[in-house]
Amino acid sequence: MHVIIAYTLVIICYNKTLIGGIIMLIQEREIRRVVKDEKEYRYGRFMDMKEYLERMTISYDENNHCYRINARISMSNDKLIVSMKISQDGEIIQSLNYNINTYAQEAEMAKDRLKKQRAEKSAKDGEMLMKQIDQNGENVGELSVTIVPMGEDRESLKKVEQKMRGTCGMAHCKIRNLSFFQQDGLKHISPFHMEVPEISKVSNRVMPLRSYIGGFPFSSSGYNDNSGFYVAKDASGGLVILDFWKRENDRTNSNMVIMGQPGLGKSAATKHITLGLYMLGTKLIFIDPETEYKELCQELNGTWLNAGGSPNARVNPLQIMPVPRNDDAKTEENDLYNYYDKDDGHGLGDMALYIKHLETFFSLYLPSLDDFLRADLKDTIIELYHDFGITWDTDVKKLKPTDFPYMEHLYAKIKEKEAEVEKTRKEADTNEYAKLAKLLKDASEGADSMLWNGPTTLKADNQCVVLDTFSLQSSSENTKRAQYFLLQTWAWNIMSADRTEKVQLICDEAYLQIDPEVPQSLVFLRNVAKRDRKYEAGLIIISHSVVDFLDPRVKMYGQALLDTPCYKILFGSDGRNLKETTDLYNLTEAEQELLESKQRAHALFVIGSKRLHVNFEIPEYKWQYFGSAGGR
Repeated sequence: MHVIIAYTLVIICYNKTLIGGIIMLIQEREIRRVVKDEKEYRYGRFMDMKEYLERMTISYDENNHCYRINARISMSNDKLIVSMKISQDGEIIQSLNYNINTYAQEAEMAKDRLKKQRAEKSAKDGEMLMKQIDQNGENVGELSVTIVPMGEDRESLKKVEQKMRGTCGMAHCKIRNLSFFQQDGLKHISPFHMEVPEISKVSNRVMPLRSYIGGFPFSSSGYNDNSGFYVAKDASGGLVILDFWKRENDRTNSNMVIMGQPGLGKSAATKHITLGLYMLGTKLIFIDPETEYKELCQELNGTWLNAGGSPNARVNPLQIMPVPRNDDAKTEENDLYNYYDKDDGHGLGDMALYIKHLETFFSLYLPSLDDFLRADLKDTIIELYHDFGITWDTDVKKLKPTDFPYMEHLYAKIKEKEAEVEKTRKEADTNEYAKLAKLLKDASEGADSMLWNGPTTLKADNQCVVLDTFSLQSSSENTKRAQYFLLQTWAWNIMSADRTEKVQLICDEAYLQIDPEVPQSLVFLRNVAKRDRKYEAGLIIISHSVVDFLDPRVKMYGQALLDTPCYKILFGSDGRNLKETTDLYNLTEAEQELLESKQRAHALFVIGSKRLHVNFEIPEYKWQYFGSAGGR
């Protein structure tokens, strides 16, 4: 017969990462079912540590108005009993207020520097909790955690205790022996729940109920939506399981920003997350300037297209496509922030809105256009649409890609006007249409004609579509930015076509789409970020630098694009990027240090209002999809 030796210890400084790798994570819905409806001993469901749990009871103590949990844990030959008491009491607020005042007085009177510092910290912690209660309407309660290590002899007992102390120490929890209270301690954790006031005074801690209700009782480790897929591990090794389409108070969209220096894991994290989205049925559209996603696309039997000049990936600039309207737009007439939205889009047909869109396209492609040339070009385009039977009232959704004019038609129309003007032109006069013809010749029959001259052939007939723009890198900056703008517009058309289909647009190296001289392109992207949630769509912005988005000439749009997403993944950075990131997201000193350390695969992950230090430990099976271009 073996004699079990045990003694009790109490956690005197509860932390959300308390038992981390030792205890189970119990699902919230099961706990609520047990304690609310049945109020009797029941086995709860658990996730992380089910193989270690020998027994668990949950009960409601009506006399003391609290929930009690007893769990027996067995890990190898090590055994623990963990007892928790959770209560909610109207007197807690009064008690908390009293404690704040007490600690404040102790700090004022203390002569010992260490005692003064500890008292000041206790008072400050209490004030922060009071602030949460007052401003956020927090409910608070008392939490008591008591642990009993067990062993068959004193030596094995000591080993179990050391392991447990080590685990709690890593979670920044202090442990105190219940000296001279061992018998009372055993009563305190017994299944009969004999309340021992002396133990309660030592062990009870006041804290917000949400700290232990959401994933009760050991929600500390990780982040769990109870749906979605595994994304990363937090600093304590807990799993971060997210549903990017979940809507809560602080999670109103599925947009994401991924920032950080090259080589720290942006590409790997992006592929990992998008692959998870794909597995759950999300349509993926990549704008890929570095051919990083080609192999991923091929592994998924997706559609890879050369969007830098292939006849199979052409977007006709003159094909009228819907433009995002901003429902929340202000009405300042000359505010570029409200570009496309000066009339909120109401009362304007597709053609009228798209004309505004074409003004942006040609400003990107032909920045040398002055106001007179721009007006002549606009008038010519309107005439050309009328020649093709397209008017302000035409329902363009009923038209085929071949029903729209091409760049060659526009060039021919301008040449006609040039000839007409030439007949009556005086020698001293300038033929403006001759200038336009020269500027547009390249798009009609020159190098850029492969991009734009012809009907739109680009299709999203697959769950994964990669628009590879690598071949654009040899083109002029004007051509690149104009093409990126067209691809954005085409992607928005897909994103907004079906509200029942989840679509995610991934813009890698997004800085390439920023032109301080023509900020309307960034405005368009920002409007997509504001509107996509209404269409069950999302936008992922990936770049190595926030500085590009915060250029004074585009800051009011770039900052909005970085602020709007509910999900932000920030890898390592330094210098000006770190400073701008710190100011933009109000980073703490610890968060700054994390980014400054530039650890590969480590990042600050912002989920709504929640901030986590995460490590992207990607399952081995996923690496076969990633390919060799980036993300390794």
